[in-house]
Amino acid sequence: MSPEFIFQSHLLLGYAAWLLCFGVYAWPRLKSMPLFEAQRAIATLHSFRFFGLVFILPGIVSPDLPASFATFAAYGDLATGLLAMLALLTARVRPLFWLFVVAFHGVGTIDLIVDYYHATQIDLPAHAGALGSTYAIPIIYVPALMITHVAAFYLLLRPRP
Repeated sequence: MSPEFIFQSHLLLGYAAWLLCFGVYAWPRLKSMPLFEAQRAIATLHSFRFFGLVFILPGIVSPDLPASFATFAAYGDLATGLLAMLALLTARVRPLFWLFVVAFHGVGTIDLIVDYYHATQIDLPAHAGALGSTYAIPIIYVPALMITHVAAFYLLLRPRP
């Protein structure tokens, strides 16, 4: 099998597995929670996005990993993680909390979409080996992040009783 096929299969299967897990365990709970608590739970997951800085850490990824992908992905994740942490830190000041919730979802979603665009432009599946130990991030972690962003926007925009 080609590296491209393996990478694309892993990515597709990552989404499938997370959608199954999310649909059975997380979504029913998030829907039943008050909006504030649901967004706080999602912010907790996204607060770990500082980990994306690993894309620019020498020795972890190959120098062959194009900087156009790695740099944007690293700093987009860092910005999203910091905004999610600010949301958690301001939970007692609700207007600030909601400002940071909207900010981290907006920045985080744009980051992931632009990362997918950059990955397509550089043909990342053909360079999957350049990801080194960070290979798991787009395969395992990114699907969970994208799914929770979509769920969070749904929860924010749905009519409330």
